[in-house]
Amino acid sequence: MKRKDSFIQFFAMTGILLLSARSLGQKYRLHDLHEDTAALKEEQQTLDNRMNNIKNDLLHEASLEPTGIFASRLRRLFGDQQ
Repeated sequence: MKRKDSFIQFFAMTGILLLSARSLGQKYRLHDLHEDTAALKEEQQTLDNRMNNIKNDLLHEASLEPTGIFASRLRRLFGDQQ
C-alpha cells in the first residue's frame, strides 16, 4: 500500500513540475510577445513618419509646377482638402 501511495505522490509531483515548466515557458513567451509588439509599434510609427515626409515632399514638388494640375491630382489621391 505504501508503494502505491509513493507512486501516486510521485505522479502528482511530476505533474506539478511539468505544469510549472509549462507556465514558466508561457511567461517568457508572453514577455517576448510584448517586446515584439513594442518593436512593431515603433516600426509602424517610423513608417508613418516616412510616408508623411514623402507625401509632403511630393506635394511640395508638385506645388512648384506652374499649372497646378499635378498638385491637384496628388491632393485628390492623398485625400487632402488643401
